[in-house]
Amino acid sequence: MSLIDWRNAGWVRPHKSSPEEIRDLFGIVDRELSDAASTSISADSRHFIAYNGALKLCAILLYAEGYRPEKGKGSHQLAIDSIRHILADAREDDIDYLHLCRSKRNTSAYDYAGGISHENVDQLVAFTRRFRSDVLAWLRQHHPDYANLLPK
Repeated sequence: MSLIDWRNAGWVRPHKSSPEEIRDLFGIVDRELSDAASTSISADSRHFIAYNGALKLCAILLYAEGYRPEKGKGSHQLAIDSIRHILADAREDDIDYLHLCRSKRNTSAYDYAGGISHENVDQLVAFTRRFRSDVLAWLRQHHPDYANLLPK
């Protein structure tokens, strides 16, 4: 399925983004990466924060392409799965990894505490930093109209 098919199925809706919105979303990503580095909070909380940063990067991709997930229709899953439709290279391992992180986030938020290790968090933070660089590069190539406000 394509993003157009997703729109026709009611999973995403059209969205007109702006350079300011994309910049502000990167501000959230950067805040989350900074906060997730704090060792004064639990690994579960750090993971939750780092996951939110990675999810915002998925949202940036979707927003730049002119879509937004419909709320309450698996928006986290859709945002993650959108990677395969937006980024040109095969990213199935990244998608699988983010779904694993989504599952761990759900378990730590709804089922029990203490299931996430500091090593899990460190891996997710490193992944999110790399993914951030990839999303920035993709935006500069495919949506240069956002480039003047993008962070480095």
